[in-house]
Amino acid sequence: MNKSALHDIRTFLTPYNTTLIAVTKTHPVEVLQQAYSSGLRIFGENKVQELISKAEVLPKDIQWHLIGHLQSNKVKYIAPFIYMIHSVDSFKLLQEINKEAKKNKRVIACLLQVYIANEDTKFGLDTQELTNLLLHPELEQLENIQIQGLMGMATNTNDQEQVRKEFRYLKNLFKSLAETIEKKNVAWKEISMGMTSDYRLAVEEGSTMVRIGSAIFGNR
Repeated sequence: MNKSALHDIRTFLTPYNTTLIAVTKTHPVEVLQQAYSSGLRIFGENKVQELISKAEVLPKDIQWHLIGHLQSNKVKYIAPFIYMIHSVDSFKLLQEINKEAKKNKRVIACLLQVYIANEDTKFGLDTQELTNLLLHPELEQLENIQIQGLMGMATNTNDQEQVRKEFRYLKNLFKSLAETIEKKNVAWKEISMGMTSDYRLAVEEGSTMVRIGSAIFGNR
């Protein structure tokens, strides 16, 4: 684990009050224990199975975020403890999260994943799908979820101007939705954007949460 990189990241994020999510995917529990000892309490995982196995053995005050694509049939495994799901990309998935959260007498925080990249490999809603979901007549019946904002992944490119434009687009979309859509289970709080390669640009463009793995833990 790179403590000096962690220090630099924290120093950069502090004035912006941006939340650091340490992305722990594929890294062993021993390394995560070191991260915990360094004061990190918010961990992000991509895969449900890995998330469950780590949550079982690591301290219970860790706030777990699922940042990878989530299949409806796996929601039940994380519903008892997950803090936030960043990758919601359909109303059907929201319904499933709500159902499992209700069984566990919890309200689960969710972010809607928006497709902002110029890449076929990324998931997410386009603007029309996003608007349709937020205007769905049954949305407010989902009392065990709270939509807290948006998540996006920029194109994997060295063209910083393109990346900045994509982040700016997501921020403007967030702003416009926050001004026009008011629902009892929607609270416009978070924009999750930015990873190791582009988190500084993301923060400058208004990110409230960055998902950083390799800068802290090294390449997998």
